[in-house]
Amino acid sequence: MQKMVVTQHACPARRVPSGEPVSIPEGQFITINQSLGGNYTVTWQGNMLRIDGTDAEAIGQQPEVLDFEDLGTGEISKDQVWQALDTIYDPEIPISLVSLGLVYKVTLDQEAKSVLIDMTLTAPGCGMGPVLVGDVKYRVAKVPNVDSVKVDLVFDPPWSREMMSEEAQLEAGLFF
Repeated sequence: MQKMVVTQHACPARRVPSGEPVSIPEGQFITINQSLGGNYTVTWQGNMLRIDGTDAEAIGQQPEVLDFEDLGTGEISKDQVWQALDTIYDPEIPISLVSLGLVYKVTLDQEAKSVLIDMTLTAPGCGMGPVLVGDVKYRVAKVPNVDSVKVDLVFDPPWSREMMSEEAQLEAGLFF
């Protein structure tokens, strides 16, 4: 699905594969190369970029809505952090990071208003690692009371398909 569109307003994006944040100005022609897991891979001025689905209206697409209720306690909800993580999909297969078993640990520091996430990749040399880390930081930062998100990529224990949920194994065709 290649489709040329014009940005409706400035749009945040991340460079592929480095994950470096960039802003595409309003009125720019971009090419949508793919849409997977609610995110968009686009080309702009010769650069491949990833636009989060929550910013899709900037490129004339239906935005993904992440609406977390502030519980009024001033604290970060661990359930909401996990909900945010479950909206992030592997860029190559449309299965969430949570269902793939890539998120090992979530630690909250309520005093510092920060979230620390230990996660892995399906393969240590995965070139999309920085992009996934950027996706995690971007989405988890939308949870009320989160001021900072740190992601540590860990490779112990190494990921294996047994870490996937049964639903994810079925979706990926790995059940025999």
